[in-house]
Amino acid sequence: MNENKLQDFKDDFSLLIEAGFVAVKQLDEISATRIFQAAQALSPKSTAPQIGLGYIALNKLEIKQAVKIFESVVAQEPDNHLAQTFLGMCFLLNKPKRKKGEKLIRDTMEKTTDPTIKSLGEISLEWAEKDLKSKDKLAPFFTKEKDEEDEEVVEESGKKTK
Repeated sequence: MNENKLQDFKDDFSLLIEAGFVAVKQLDEISATRIFQAAQALSPKSTAPQIGLGYIALNKLEIKQAVKIFESVVAQEPDNHLAQTFLGMCFLLNKPKRKKGEKLIRDTMEKTTDPTIKSLGEISLEWAEKDLKSKDKLAPFFTKEKDEEDEEVVEESGKKTK
């Protein structure tokens, strides 16, 4: 490819990354993956496309894949607070590693000056506290008590059934 044309695409690298995240938000995994791969081809040393691919995996709840990607990014860029926060979120979803995830997110929130990452960390920790830690709380589909299920139900015809 002509070097000038390639430079035009490199100038739009950040737009590709943003477009990839928009595609993820719109649940268009195929387009998001292709966009992040194109961005990686334009800038092979950048970790931003890898974070995008990890975000796709996280959204699909492919936690092992997401952890692998985010750990790779953190190994390359130890101060990448976004990757650290996403990695912490992955750990939150893995019960044995939940405490590790909380610590990683809290530590990252202390280190970063980026308000967006601080907000993401706060929301993640709040979500973990509210939805993941509530041991006594049943999922909405299972909120009926056992006694209610065993009670006789009166049908419209007036017959009692079990």
